[in-house]
Amino acid sequence: MKTVTILKAGAAQIDISPKDSQFLFGYPHVRRYSTGIHDALLSSALYLSDGRSEVMFIANDVIFVSKSSAAWVRRQISEKTGIKPVCIMITATHTHSGPITLNYLSNEADPVVPKTDKTYVEFMEQQITKAAVQAYRSAEPAKIGLAIADDTGVGTNRRNPGGPCDHRVPVLMVKNANSGKNIACMVVCSMHPTVLHEDSTLVSGDFPGLSRLYLQQHVLGADCPVLHHTGPCGNQSPRHVTRANTFDEAKRLGEILGKAVKKVVSVIQYGGSITVGAKQILLEDLPRRQFPSVQDAQLKLHQTVARLKMLRDTKAAPQEIRTAECDWFGAEETLALAKAAVDGKLLNAYQLCLPAEIQAIQIGAWNFVGWQGEIFIEYALEVKRQIPNTFIISMANGEMQGYIVTGDAAREGGYEASNALFDYQAGDIYVQKTLELLQ
Repeated sequence: MKTVTILKAGAAQIDISPKDSQFLFGYPHVRRYSTGIHDALLSSALYLSDGRSEVMFIANDVIFVSKSSAAWVRRQISEKTGIKPVCIMITATHTHSGPITLNYLSNEADPVVPKTDKTYVEFMEQQITKAAVQAYRSAEPAKIGLAIADDTGVGTNRRNPGGPCDHRVPVLMVKNANSGKNIACMVVCSMHPTVLHEDSTLVSGDFPGLSRLYLQQHVLGADCPVLHHTGPCGNQSPRHVTRANTFDEAKRLGEILGKAVKKVVSVIQYGGSITVGAKQILLEDLPRRQFPSVQDAQLKLHQTVARLKMLRDTKAAPQEIRTAECDWFGAEETLALAKAAVDGKLLNAYQLCLPAEIQAIQIGAWNFVGWQGEIFIEYALEVKRQIPNTFIISMANGEMQGYIVTGDAAREGGYEASNALFDYQAGDIYVQKTLELLQ
């Protein structure tokens, strides 16, 4: 006789906003300490069990959750709930208006970027654990469904507005099996949360946080956690669609996403007999980037500064100037990394990143794959081309101290390629190993 699996689900959200002034990490050269909170940073957790296997997703409104923080939190959750660490995915929305949560080697030479505040990181880790335990303890009979939203208008390819992008946003909805009350909503949006820039000193989740507020106020209810995972967005940005770098603009883009989610929520078909499971691959090493000499890195920095000055003097388009500014940041970071390669600090950075983890969580016919680090969208598109109903989540269970770019981007040598520890071939390995894991 066939056993019928009955899904159980629980969700929770908990505030991880800093209690004091924190350095807001994401933009160099600016002494940017928070002066207040515009919208709360949250840790949002979703627990699913089919009676045999159980999985947990936790999305966090911070720029990164380091590999060490993710490992610590997973152990704590496992000890308190029995969920295996391999079944727990911990992600960062990547907001650039939240506290610094790890020491980034390429920013080490920037005099305004401080070391990570360990007190805040410990608070964040404890709150993430609490959210997970609350979600686990609140589990109830549930039904689940998924639909694809279209977030066109939230952003484009960062360097080429007509370049590769992915506006297909999976929307996973979980409801109480009996009452139909919303338990949780989970989305994956492949776009940098960088509407707000250096002049903003209020803590914020950027457009993902304001999208959640829209959904909770107008669609789901205030007590329904919304898990926002950032898909591969290494070369995806709102730069070419924003009218200003303001909270009103972050709200506008957040509501574009929120309304796209609202549009599909009403047509989702639900089921309560569904299986879940998780597995992982650990990549012990990945191809490492060959760094230029310190002298060559200094020359590249001079060239990027000269180009930026030329664009400013000729009053080029704001988007072109911003791209050149980022290339300047990247050239500075390459110089810092070139020096680190000489003095031995680079080796320690590699050790903090590795082994790199690929995690796959299956929910019925859908695969949610977590990739460690900031990845270019082309790699995710290739996986989705070969295995439909697969959704890649970036910055899952750690980071890579920089980007994983494509070969074309590496040859172009812009900001993202300049701020990378690993060779572009690492992305090809991510794709290959992910396909092996899913097949």
